[in-house]
Amino acid sequence: MPTSPDAPLAPITTLVHDLDCLASDVMSDWKAPGAALAVVQDDRVVLTRAWGQRDVEANLPVTPATQFAICSITKSFTATALALLHHDGLVDWSKPVRDYMPDFRLRDPLASERATVLDLLSHRTGLPRHDWVHEPADRRPAEILAVMRHLELSRDFRAEFQYNNLCYNAAGLLIERLSAQSYEAFMRTRLTDRLGMKVGFSLEELEASDEPARPYMMHGDTRVKALRLPISTTASGAMTTSISDFTNWMRLHLGKGQLDGERILPAELIEELHAPRVYIPPQSPYPEFEGGHYGLGFQSIRYRGDRMVWHGGGWPGWNTQMTLLPDFSLGVAVFTNRSPNGVTEALTWFIIDRLRGREPVAWRERFRQQREKALAQIEIDRMAWEKGRRANTRPAHDLSAYAGDYDHPAYGLMSVREKDGALHWSWRGLYASMNHRHYETFELPEVPDRHVPDRLPITFQTDREGNIVSLSTPLEPAIKDIAFVRLKT
Repeated sequence: MPTSPDAPLAPITTLVHDLDCLASDVMSDWKAPGAALAVVQDDRVVLTRAWGQRDVEANLPVTPATQFAICSITKSFTATALALLHHDGLVDWSKPVRDYMPDFRLRDPLASERATVLDLLSHRTGLPRHDWVHEPADRRPAEILAVMRHLELSRDFRAEFQYNNLCYNAAGLLIERLSAQSYEAFMRTRLTDRLGMKVGFSLEELEASDEPARPYMMHGDTRVKALRLPISTTASGAMTTSISDFTNWMRLHLGKGQLDGERILPAELIEELHAPRVYIPPQSPYPEFEGGHYGLGFQSIRYRGDRMVWHGGGWPGWNTQMTLLPDFSLGVAVFTNRSPNGVTEALTWFIIDRLRGREPVAWRERFRQQREKALAQIEIDRMAWEKGRRANTRPAHDLSAYAGDYDHPAYGLMSVREKDGALHWSWRGLYASMNHRHYETFELPEVPDRHVPDRLPITFQTDREGNIVSLSTPLEPAIKDIAFVRLKT
């Protein structure tokens, strides 16, 4: 049974040594080069710690001032900014988005007309992720908004939770329309400057800071430098900051909208941001967690009976987590420069268990087993992929017949060229060779040093005359393959 919210928390000083040992162990398990952690308790920063290296090659240490990309934790800032505008009377977030942004369109007419600001913030429009619409990072936020009307929905409007970065991109543009400021300027003037937070909104800003972390990722079981991948959906995940500055964000939300005596937002709006709204099917196999929901830029769940409000962030090279226990005025944040990893969760749950006076769960061992299974699964998946190839087949056409430009109104222009007896693929700045898989299906190779949809199958279709008229490829797993129509030459 959970302890009463009135019960005192254990003193932070009793766990520091054990925390340092655990951090060393889990970072070694996951080959995470660096990590920074902060704990907020009763409106005070009671602990900041930093371990490892922010730059392995230069042997530079992580400190509490090291700048990290916090990725999707940005969503909590975007939702809070819209709560400010709602409080100012500039938007009623229960009304349709199109009342304020007429060029917002979804493919389903009902969803397009009725989707509210709250629907955007709680991921319940029926639109699946469609992440490859933005991942090549070649489009500005307004360009991404313009193509949303061409994207297929996978669920009925408001039927269920479907995490979506494109809708948060739209929310960021809405902030600009309502405030007559850029998203970045509004966030600084109305939120982060008032909180004393130094933040950035791009990799360029992070890299120009005094203490930038360098991101790392895994190729199999080998740690490598992460690809440099900008996040073009700024409002969904592009913010950067340090663990020391981030403490004031946790204090603001644990303080119900107040920081150091200044009222930033009414307490009732903070409660609305945190409140569970849309059910999330169980994502954790562990019995300590129950009752997952999404609110507005925050997720909510119960951990060992305690109400927890949280959000994670992930991108190639980055893994972060913010966790708040409002009933105990307790907050924990962990930033790392390696993706993905179990460091953020293992440290967070250890601290919460210890401060709540409980015997900690053996999270390190659990996550180590999880990592070993994931590594084994890579080879299983590779073998299954190879087994799925039909032997002794050949294309129905000469390779030159497949060459051409193929277009989709949202996904853009995909080009195929024949050169030196092989097909070559390019799409919005990405490129790779094409290998014949079987029949009319080709595939992209694994390309560890560039951002490419590895092993992406591409199938060509013909008309009744045998002419190649389109190609299809599974860029969004929640729907049928995306079809690109061949352009006439």
